[in-house]
Amino acid sequence: METPFGEYDPKPLDTSDVALPPEMALLREQIAEQVHDIWAQGRVKEGWTYGSARDDVQKHNPTLIPYDRLSESEQEYDRNTAEGTLKLLVKLGWTVTPPA
Repeated sequence: METPFGEYDPKPLDTSDVALPPEMALLREQIAEQVHDIWAQGRVKEGWTYGSARDDVQKHNPTLIPYDRLSESEQEYDRNTAEGTLKLLVKLGWTVTPPA
């Protein structure tokens, strides 16, 4: 893909061999909600508001709502980001342990 900086060929680390333990499901969900909240906070700071349909000119977005009110597909988008981050941590040798 050509960019203003030349060719860009994204090569993320392959984490397909990483299986997250079931007990990380809650952590994945907590990270997914945090990802959404950080995204939403950034949009609000940029002047975006809730709107029933996305409008880039008026800066309206229907996903500027609490995470638990998002559609399942929108939540899944954030879960995928969270899961990818957790898998990367494991792939890089980090360990994640539950709080005591």
